[in-house]
Amino acid sequence: MTIDIERYLAGRAEMVERTLEAIVPARDCRPARLHEAMRYAVLGGGKRLRPILAMAAAEACGADPSSLIREACALELVHTYTLVHDDLPAMDDDDYRRGRPATHIVFGEAVAILAGDALQTLAFEVLASGNHPAAAKVEATALLAAACGSQGVIGGQVVDIESEGKKIDAAQLDYIHRHKTGCLLRASVLLGALLGGCSPEQYRGLSDYGEAIGLCFQITDDILDVMGTREEIGKPAGSDQARGKATYPSINGMDASRVRQSELCRDAIAALDMFDEKADALRAIARLIIERKK
Repeated sequence: MTIDIERYLAGRAEMVERTLEAIVPARDCRPARLHEAMRYAVLGGGKRLRPILAMAAAEACGADPSSLIREACALELVHTYTLVHDDLPAMDDDDYRRGRPATHIVFGEAVAILAGDALQTLAFEVLASGNHPAAAKVEATALLAAACGSQGVIGGQVVDIESEGKKIDAAQLDYIHRHKTGCLLRASVLLGALLGGCSPEQYRGLSDYGEAIGLCFQITDDILDVMGTREEIGKPAGSDQARGKATYPSINGMDASRVRQSELCRDAIAALDMFDEKADALRAIARLIIERKK
């Protein structure tokens, strides 16, 4: 089956957008300033890759992707919380996100921190209140919590901060990228698999797929930080180098980074060998990750 991946992504992103609009409290709901900041952060654009991956994984397992749209949106709430906190002066100190002022620039640091906290909390409320079997909800909730925690995204962020301005090796960089970025992408795939009723064999294959695209995605980010423009990536190019952050190009060189990109894309697609054409969206997404310009 040939899939029009751009059309597929646009359709899924529209589903996500509508659902996020409904999930996040309205601007005039008290406390209004907090809810305004949450909506500013979440509804300010973005690829919606994580919820789309969850739906595509469920689809690969034979499930109706619309049956887990709310749970898929929980992934976007968590992702947005990490971005809001990453942009803070105490973290990456970025003034722009997705081509416009970062949340803390518009609402102040205190409200931005609390908006991030509230988005993360809302994500788990959404997961807990879904219509899926209790066992599946518990497993999905534990999966996402682990991906976010000290041995996931937060752990990767801490090691990233500790590594700034220091010379680190490729293994340390792999750790940062697999945890800070890769853990949530892998969890997105697996959350969709779990709620989509996957078999143990399918779960293992999708885990390998998620692991590969997670690292591939961050290598692409590193390359774009060197090669992209502010208009393409939504924030100043070269910001990683300016902060003394280690990246794949800075440690391994641009050519080796591109080779690693291609290897990981092939690994991701190979992990889907057991699946039929229902996994074509996942295959196309893996290819798109190394081709993206933003």
